Amino acid sequence: ADANSADVQFAMMMIPHHEQAVEMAEMVLAKDDIDERVVALAEQIKAAQGPEIELMESWLDDWGTPMGDMDGMDHGGMMSDTDMRALQDATGVEASRLFLEQMIVHHEGAIQMAQTEVEHGQNADVIALAENIIASQTTEITTMEEILATL
Repeated sequence: ADANSADVQFAMMMIPHHEQAVEMAEMVLAKDDIDERVVALAEQIKAAQGPEIELMESWLDDWGTPMGDMDGMDHGGMMSDTDMRALQDATGVEASRLFLEQMIVHHEGAIQMAQTEVEHGQNADVIALAENIIASQTTEITTMEEILATL
């Protein structure tokens, strides 16, 4: 199916956004003494976003659009190198808390990008993914806020 510029931009921006979320999940999963609810959430994020990355890459291939270099583009909610180092260096409850705080911001950025896609996209499959991201990540934010309140 045809894609407009909003569809292409959504996929090109969401791929590195999802890749960072998977990286953050892997970081926290590699640590000891992480709250079991955070472990479950990190596993859920990794399981959902890995296949979505592959799907979006296949769309870009189908559309004949190379990924290109996304450096310098504004991806809402992306963590800085400093943020990522802080998560890498954190341990125990602090690592659980930092993961949740960072992932809430990360998800909020993804939801904003997905809302832009729903408003301006053309491809029904891309819009459906964006709607799914809005629904699932809104639910995950609620869960993360509930966990944070108990740490």
